[in-house]
Amino acid sequence: MADFLKIYEDKPSEAAIKKVVDVLRNGGLVIYPTDTVYGLGCDITNTKALERIAKIKGVKLEKANFSFVCSGLSNLSDYVKQIDTATFKILKRALPGPYTFILPGNNDLPKEFRKKKTVGIRVPNNNIALEIVRTLGNPIVSTSIHDEDEVLEYSTDPELIFEKWQNQVDLVIDGGYGDNVGSTIIDLSGYEPVVIREGKGDPDIF
Repeated sequence: MADFLKIYEDKPSEAAIKKVVDVLRNGGLVIYPTDTVYGLGCDITNTKALERIAKIKGVKLEKANFSFVCSGLSNLSDYVKQIDTATFKILKRALPGPYTFILPGNNDLPKEFRKKKTVGIRVPNNNIALEIVRTLGNPIVSTSIHDEDEVLEYSTDPELIFEKWQNQVDLVIDGGYGDNVGSTIIDLSGYEPVVIREGKGDPDIF
């Protein structure tokens, strides 16, 4: 059964963040808060953990559209082809924030994602998520957790999330109530920005 760990967003405890990072480094799956909905994440460098998330989502790993959650724009060059100044300005204006930006992937992507031409990049405006990624030292691969409820698309109450997911993941963070609106997804991989999904972020950011 998963651990249930309370972390306060205004001042995340170092010991609690270290506990989360140890779980991730050991191939564990973690449910954590973002600036939008709660996410299900794992260490980007751990193949077994990536396969576990793909299985939970019912998709083949190489075809999965997971986001890479980064702590800032400095991680981008690890996985994204060189971007032009206009694109960088959009990213700098929007992040950290409730956006997922689709960008052209480079040849240094983890082997599981090399067939993909693009990657979704997230830098959420949430101290818990950012501290986890900073302490881990590399991005986490993430996907939103959906609710089967017909009215609510996303689960917002950490205790209910824990009840539902405790046997599928290794740790659930209680970072307070989540939002029930996902991130705004903007494709920056072509000549013009294209809004794929309107969510919490202003789609006219560019």
